[in-house]
Amino acid sequence: MQKQSVQTRSMNIRTLPRKIALIVTLVATSYGALAQSNSPTQVEMTGSEGTVLMGSAITSFDNPWAMAFLPDGHSLVTEKTGAMWLLDENQQKRAKVDNVPKVTPRGQGGLGDVIVHPDFVSNNTIYVSYVERDANDDAFSGAVIERATLTITDKGASLSNRELIWRQSPKVTGNGHYSHRMAFSPDGYLFISSGERQKFTPAQNMAMNLGKIVRLNADGSVPEDNPFYGNGAVTGQIWSLGHRNPLGIDFDAHGNLWSHEMGPRHGDELNIIEKARNYGYPTVSQGDHYSGVKIPNHEDIPIFKSPEKAWVPAISPAGFIIYKGDLHKDWQGDGFIGGLSSQALVRVSFNQDDKGKWDVEEAERYEWGKRVREVEQDGMGNIYVLEDKEGGRLIKLQKGN
Repeated sequence: MQKQSVQTRSMNIRTLPRKIALIVTLVATSYGALAQSNSPTQVEMTGSEGTVLMGSAITSFDNPWAMAFLPDGHSLVTEKTGAMWLLDENQQKRAKVDNVPKVTPRGQGGLGDVIVHPDFVSNNTIYVSYVERDANDDAFSGAVIERATLTITDKGASLSNRELIWRQSPKVTGNGHYSHRMAFSPDGYLFISSGERQKFTPAQNMAMNLGKIVRLNADGSVPEDNPFYGNGAVTGQIWSLGHRNPLGIDFDAHGNLWSHEMGPRHGDELNIIEKARNYGYPTVSQGDHYSGVKIPNHEDIPIFKSPEKAWVPAISPAGFIIYKGDLHKDWQGDGFIGGLSSQALVRVSFNQDDKGKWDVEEAERYEWGKRVREVEQDGMGNIYVLEDKEGGRLIKLQKGN
């Protein structure tokens, strides 16, 4: 090998500090760009009544579907494609949860809702809904619910003691209208929304739990005071019937259960769910069939329970909370609904007169050009939304000036 000249080596030594400085500058610039890319993106949401909300986009997911907060401020987010994420107190991704049910996502089905047992602090129990394929014929599917123990360590999180406690019955073809949203009542019962699977008539068939709101004990057994208890294992689960695709359920501060559901072609509904009531689908609806065939309105056949609020044109509701926090006092008792086709967060107000009649109105609609899949509230009263589809962001809401 040819030796370097003294002059060449001298020039290399003189240029070395400049090279080091350049490298340091590049590293610092890259780090600054990375830090900037990881900082929350501000999202401005324009209200239909002139209100401006600001949101901080914290992180993003692959087709997020549901969110639930743990008592210590951590949270869980499910992705329809099959992952469940544990988020830290700042709602940043901390770890993927291990031993989550395996799913084959198709159409509207995959990994679904997640909720926390009311006594999570003592039992670490969560509930997960997802779509199960038929073992003998992959074309058939239905929603199921498992309860499991969530264990969080310094290394991550995992599920154990998984137990399947409920199935949609029967499994049918197609990949739509599973619904499978869950909520615990103040007195500890598990309520489940079960869609009619785009088959219409199951919503009125009492031998099926499709197109129904279901009420179970926390272990999946059927309460003996259910309205149709004793008429068969599936029938005994039913609390209300005549539903299409209920994708949001929550209780208000007085213990009333509310649920919204997608209508057919328009006619989305917000209902107060009452024991043993029939909400009419597919016999009645405030919308019409996609084929153009007219469906009678609820008012035309008053034996069916009418919605407290209906939307024409549709908002395509998904996700739902009734706000119970102190952080935004003027929103206490209001409902927040995610809008898919409407690409909005829809706020509704609830009022009841001294005769018990409800007056439910859309109070305001906040838009930023994204489909909204989920709405959730943390223990401090902060409101979060999850955008739909791949890259859907988790956004923390703040009121603008």
